[in-house]
Amino acid sequence: MNKTIRHASVFCLLMVLALLVRITWVQAYQGQALADDKHNRRNVIAQYAQPLGNIIVAGSPVTGSKKTEGSDLEYKRTYTDGELYSAVTGYSSQAYGATQLEGIYSDVLDGTDSRLKNPADLVMGKQSEPGDVVTTIDPAVQKAAYEALGDNKGAAVAIDPRTGRILGMVSTPSYDPSRISGTRDGDAWERLTGDQDKPMVNRALRQPLPPGSTFKLVVAAAALEDGLHGSVDERTDSPDPYTLPGTRTVLRNENASAPCENATLRTALQYSCNNVFAKLAVDLGQEKVKAMAEKFGFNTEKLDVPVRASESVYPSGMDKAQTALTGIGQFDVTATPLQMAMVSAALANGGELAQPHMVSKVTDADGDTLEDLGNAGGERVVSSSTAEQLRSAMVTVVEDGTGTNARIGGAEVGGKTGTAQHGVANSKTPFAWFTSYAKDKSTGKEVAVAVVVEDSGAARSEVSGNGLAAPIAERTMRAALSR
Repeated sequence: MNKTIRHASVFCLLMVLALLVRITWVQAYQGQALADDKHNRRNVIAQYAQPLGNIIVAGSPVTGSKKTEGSDLEYKRTYTDGELYSAVTGYSSQAYGATQLEGIYSDVLDGTDSRLKNPADLVMGKQSEPGDVVTTIDPAVQKAAYEALGDNKGAAVAIDPRTGRILGMVSTPSYDPSRISGTRDGDAWERLTGDQDKPMVNRALRQPLPPGSTFKLVVAAAALEDGLHGSVDERTDSPDPYTLPGTRTVLRNENASAPCENATLRTALQYSCNNVFAKLAVDLGQEKVKAMAEKFGFNTEKLDVPVRASESVYPSGMDKAQTALTGIGQFDVTATPLQMAMVSAALANGGELAQPHMVSKVTDADGDTLEDLGNAGGERVVSSSTAEQLRSAMVTVVEDGTGTNARIGGAEVGGKTGTAQHGVANSKTPFAWFTSYAKDKSTGKEVAVAVVVEDSGAARSEVSGNGLAAPIAERTMRAALSR
């Protein structure tokens, strides 16, 4: 054989061998990674090749699927009362992915979860029928909270204190996920993402804000558990006004005529006395207040319900003046409405915090349970005695204090108002908070609710927890007790 031809033959053979090695490497070692790559169009085609499974509320789907036209994606997601349930469902978009329950359970909802496959599906490589996600949401509670929030910018969360089941979760302003579920919804996406009111932010879970005076419940719990005070009716040593330690800054009370000097914890909660709780935080020290806050759920990086909530924060490394301000829910203290609902829920449940969750189970197409996410138990936060005393004080707040707009005839209702400063030197409209619980002794039904109103359009002088947030909590609690 000609030497040149022989060299060319060897070179070609080596090229063929290299190609075979590369093909083997791609198929054997990189095949799955390529198949799972987010840029692989086949995955999106397979995801929307059949109607998606549904997210269920009280036995009925609040999602659906619709046949598309002129697209290789055969079906797209639809939503029933999308604005009402968007804080629960999130969205599933052919162009922009999926969030919240739609994202967490996407494999179940599009039929690719391995638990859905039977032996025949595995052999034939057939896509399985999708499953469903069953929520704990009560439609009456959800609707009551949504309608009560109305045009306000804010959020509300309702929890069953005994089980941790989330009965309602609302964030306003809201949006309809159907508007962005297709491939040609770029204009709607731009409007939503460019809206300065951020309707796609789940304020119930993902918008931690200063909780203001609602945090005083945590400080009161720390004082009782530590033994600094034996009961809510024991007088404190609290000058009024109170000068922040190491400064000349005088901390005054919103109501100058309130009996806050040396007030009991009950009276201090009733009138929301800043001087009492600022001094309590200093007397306890930041570490003890922090420890109590963390028992309630603050500083928890991974709070999943199963959607992950943003961390509610009680800070560290403060001086005494800053510690005093944390006692009234200011300085760098932040909380989500979920977190403040957890505080009231733990107190309503005798001091035990049940793990909050909004999914009860995941099922296959036949309704058989793939995953039971029911009551996950709870952890003791405070003693039953402390919980009982604070509930009694919270009832005083509602019956004869700053939270009278939350009263419900025939029910035991306890709560705590909060008005949190906003902006440099409190230059912006304050946030209005209310955290509460309600019990109907005749039926045994109970609920814990937290509400924040970021902006209602009201004049600054009209912003208060009782004026803005308490009525929303009242309507939500009333719906929960009537369900």
